Amino acid sequence: MASWALVTGASVGIGESFTRLLAENNYNIVLVARDLPRLQERARGLEEKYCVQTHIIQADLATDAGCLSVEKYIAENQVDVLINNAGFGINKAFTVSALEAEQQLLDVLVRTPMRLMHVAIPAMKQRDRGVVINVSSVASFIAGGTYSASKSYLTVLSESLHTELAGTKVKVSALCPGFTRTEFHQRGRMSMKGLPKFMWLNSDDLVEKAWSDALKGEPISIPGWQYQLMIFIIQRLPRSVVRKVGMNLRKKQRK
Repeated sequence: MASWALVTGASVGIGESFTRLLAENNYNIVLVARDLPRLQERARGLEEKYCVQTHIIQADLATDAGCLSVEKYIAENQVDVLINNAGFGINKAFTVSALEAEQQLLDVLVRTPMRLMHVAIPAMKQRDRGVVINVSSVASFIAGGTYSASKSYLTVLSESLHTELAGTKVKVSALCPGFTRTEFHQRGRMSMKGLPKFMWLNSDDLVEKAWSDALKGEPISIPGWQYQLMIFIIQRLPRSVVRKVGMNLRKKQRK
């Protein structure tokens, strides 16, 4: 039976990189995103270049209907790899942001990956094989608003599931990248002018590392020496300092 991988946020950035890496590894790909023309274009490209099968699910994962459509697909079809990648950021402080936007962020970054894993993992466990990669962030180690809080949930839940499934062949890993050259910051209208060039990561490179780490059974993958060093330092600093760093970084992005 052919193996299938499902990727949310599959049309651009890290998600798009994952679709190519998995297709190169002979997985058929289920692409999930909102932008139907882009999804169709990506699907055609994968089929032509890698000779794999594709399936498209057009879904807004901020909505109940969108999330349920992906849950239903996973429940009715064998998914061997789940990449929870869809996400976005809010370029406003919590005290002045729109409540609707905060709810959407929570639904996309927390509710959806939790529900998709809750459907996918029991079936993987029964088959005793499968890979789940949750695209979190180095922001999960700092205190930078609701984005950090949501990514912290994803990192901690990944670690917990990794431990729970240690006696099986089901792999769960959190990918925690730093600043990556995608459309993420432009979409969130975040200012990144002051960030040094060496802090930017390449999407294809970090996805390759994340896949390798997941297969090795690593609970957390942090691509890039600069971010590995940063997390090493952050984990040894007083939380009062970490909180200030996190909020100062958020303020700079809002300029």
